[in-house]
Amino acid sequence: MTDVSKDGFWLRLGRERSRVAYADFPWFRDAPLSKVLHITRPHADSLRWPDLDVDLAIEPIRHPERFPLVYR
Repeated sequence: MTDVSKDGFWLRLGRERSRVAYADFPWFRDAPLSKVLHITRPHADSLRWPDLDVDLAIEPIRHPERFPLVYR
């Protein structure tokens, strides 16, 4: 993680930086920063936040507009 703001945070993934907006990934919005900072990369194409029980593929982080959240 490189930066944090009121709207989200930035991740460095290799040479690129990707923004994780709370509007696109709401489960991070109210999470304690210490839990958001605890990130693992179990595979080249995914990230895991074990303290939050969140697993995400990297592609939705890069292109959230392609993977809209749908609530039922």
